[in-house]
Amino acid sequence: MKDRKAVRIPAPAGRSRFAGDAPVVAVVGGGIAGLAAATLLAERGARVVLCERESYLGGRVGGWRTRLADGSDVTMTRGFHAFFRQYYNLRALLGRVDPGGRALTPMPDYPLWHARGDRDSFAGMPTTAPWNVLAFLRRSPTFRWRDLPEMNPEAALKLLDVSVPGIYDEIDGIDAAGYLERVRFPEAAHALAFEVFSRSFFAHPRDMSAAELAVMFHIYFLGSNEGLLFDVAADPFPHGLWDPLGQRLTDLGADVRTGVDVRSVRRGGARRFTVTTGDGAIDADAVVLAADVGGLRGIVRSSPGLGDADWRARVAGLRTAPPFLVSRYWLDTPVDRPGFIGTSGFDLLDNVSVLDGYEHEARAWAARTGGSVVELHGYAITSDVDEHEARRRLWDQLTEVYPETKRATVVDERHEWRADCPLFPAGGYGDRPTVSTPDDFLVLAGDLVRIDLPVALMERAATTGFTAANRLLGQWGVAGTDLWTVPLEGRVPLLRAAARRRRSA
Repeated sequence: MKDRKAVRIPAPAGRSRFAGDAPVVAVVGGGIAGLAAATLLAERGARVVLCERESYLGGRVGGWRTRLADGSDVTMTRGFHAFFRQYYNLRALLGRVDPGGRALTPMPDYPLWHARGDRDSFAGMPTTAPWNVLAFLRRSPTFRWRDLPEMNPEAALKLLDVSVPGIYDEIDGIDAAGYLERVRFPEAAHALAFEVFSRSFFAHPRDMSAAELAVMFHIYFLGSNEGLLFDVAADPFPHGLWDPLGQRLTDLGADVRTGVDVRSVRRGGARRFTVTTGDGAIDADAVVLAADVGGLRGIVRSSPGLGDADWRARVAGLRTAPPFLVSRYWLDTPVDRPGFIGTSGFDLLDNVSVLDGYEHEARAWAARTGGSVVELHGYAITSDVDEHEARRRLWDQLTEVYPETKRATVVDERHEWRADCPLFPAGGYGDRPTVSTPDDFLVLAGDLVRIDLPVALMERAATTGFTAANRLLGQWGVAGTDLWTVPLEGRVPLLRAAARRRRSA
């Protein structure tokens, strides 16, 4: 954390930990949000019972073992994840088991490739606005100085004056595609940079709130000086991240249960709540619901006594993004390419990872066999494309992006077709459920949850997880943990002032 303008959100004050008969807290969901909440609560002495329906921890960043056709035992995951340097709260969570930061390794660049041949790079650029913008304009083939007079300055300047939650009041009702049309970005820049960014939310810009896109641009480019480069996991996610966190929870006295599906939560019983699972019931003084969209809706639907009508309607109204596909191929020939590229204009293909370029397990397999491990992502796949067709089209585009793969033989392959990421449509921010609920001892966490801070993706999950734990600890008079975030508004006062003058003119 090198940004001197990073913002600290102080923790609730109180005694350092529980003494005597500590409360029982059921945490539903073992993804990033659930692990963050469970870790903080267990550190403060609460008796935590964490239930995860999968056989592994980590949620959408989890992983599991599989055996390849050549007999190799490897780890499969749901795809590439970038650990940006702005992810302060996620890194604080990981720091519990990796204080030296060795579980993550830096990527040298964030290259963006367009099918027309345009290439953008963020390596070696200044990381602070406005110098990063000027450097990008100077060297980017997609942003050209002669295009600037055609842009709409009022709409464009809004990106320099992002504040949370104010930006949602201004442009949440507009979809990201409509907003980009208002800005009149050059076509190549629109397709290459902004569409790549928006699809990181697993949605096409027309299905996503313009405010979410603006906040994302603030987090990664204009509002923070941490830059757009990122780190990746040096080992498969379970090995270096989630298994150690699960062991830490066990060492703290938590009861970590995987393969346990939570069916419902009702008020009453031996304690404040009874959490019904597939193999019994848990009596709890408080509950953290850190499930994904489908899991949360299902639990609330099966728990008619929870919350009030308005809160239940907010949960029921949550939507998921369109399906996405992760295809991983173990190839018999090397692919000497960057560890990661984002792509635009290559049909369904949104990015390509060469895992043996950075991940130890994949590198060992490649060294042993002389091959390579390549992963393809296709986001926001339309309803007229099924999984089989999507697989074929992703592979076809790989051979266009990296022609040497046409000669490769596939040793084995794995595919993950999912549709469980939250969707943030235009006009949806006000109806999104927050960490707090109508019951002080029932809280929500996860990247689907509204929190009035500039956070996104994995960092939103970690931040809401810690916030949920802080809310409960505050009820019991126990100290929580400080949170950190990128600046809450545009970091250049002169540019903010120019944006506001333009709006008021």
